[in-house]
Amino acid sequence: MSENMTPSLNVTPGTHLFPWWLVLIQGIITLILGIFLLYYPYGTLLVLVTFLGAYWFISGLFGLISLFVDRTNAGWKILFGILGIIAGIAILTYPLYSTFVVPYIFIIFVGVWGLIMGFMGIFAAFKGGGWGAGIIGILLIIFGCLILANPFVSVLMLPYILGGFGIIGGIAAIIGAFMLKGQTA
Repeated sequence: MSENMTPSLNVTPGTHLFPWWLVLIQGIITLILGIFLLYYPYGTLLVLVTFLGAYWFISGLFGLISLFVDRTNAGWKILFGILGIIAGIAILTYPLYSTFVVPYIFIIFVGVWGLIMGFMGIFAAFKGGGWGAGIIGILLIIFGCLILANPFVSVLMLPYILGGFGIIGGIAAIIGAFMLKGQTA
């Protein structure tokens, strides 16, 4: 590949990819969402899953419509378009049922991911990665086992955990926005 064919981001030191006010808006929305998830967890989760269903439906439609403009990767576009439309219709048709099923599937993925990453950490420790990698691997395996031992309880706790992360992340983004504003002024 030649030098002028490689994409590059021309970011010079002292410049930012996002304006400070956009980071501030993101922080405020994340903070509000975190508060709603802690105050009204399951109703907020219902709204979030419904938005996810609408997003998947619209994304599936756009994926299929994009075939009229660009035929590259047509098989993948058709597959993901149809899956998005089906998932979106299923969620929008059964929003209460989907409010439990979607987080349940997410929790199963997180538990399996914890086990896989844990075993990889232990393997890395035996290959010379140090005892830190082994300890993190063991903790991830315990985390994965706890989630998979009772995924129903994990699903019930998910809105509270997401709410806590939303509040912490929202406050951090708001502080970061004002720090960015101070650097650009």
